Amino acid sequence: MARTKEFDPEAALQAALELFWQRGYEATSMADLVEHLGIGRASIYATFGNKHELFLKAMDRYAEGRDPLLLAELSQPGPALPAVRAVVRRMAQEATSLEARLHGCLITNTAAELAPHDPAAARRVEISWEHLETPLHSALVRAQAQGELPEDRDPRALARMLLVLLQGIRVVGKASSDPARVRDAAEQALSLLD
Repeated sequence: MARTKEFDPEAALQAALELFWQRGYEATSMADLVEHLGIGRASIYATFGNKHELFLKAMDRYAEGRDPLLLAELSQPGPALPAVRAVVRRMAQEATSLEARLHGCLITNTAAELAPHDPAAARRVEISWEHLETPLHSALVRAQAQGELPEDRDPRALARMLLVLLQGIRVVGKASSDPARVRDAAEQALSLLD
């Protein structure tokens, strides 16, 4: 007869996500995971696989909870440019919050730490970036069609510029004690939409 799990796998995955998010992949050992999750190493391996597999599952969990406001904000009927501006300003403000300064963004952290040499992590980073770039692009296309964005602007290039800006804002927001640095950069980028 199979033994029943003596822990909640969903709660354990969430705890692993929080630990990886706080420390990063390399700085989190299996011993750290055992202690933080409160379950044995064998149970971790049996339920999630090795540390790398657990990290990828944690990334997937993080992506499931990606910004729920983003799509709603960018797909509202009516003018599209105010929504794009609001999203960029909100994300810039969030990047300088205390929580962001402590943890940053797991996707941005992973892009810097693992993506150059870990194809599975890099693919998840790319997917996350696509989930940000695509609604930005759609909103900018709509803005151009509605006459809000000049015809000589390239909505795809602008969406990519905003994606790169937002990733950079997350890095600078985590490291800088000056929120004006992030706010000023966001406003300068938004001026390209005029």
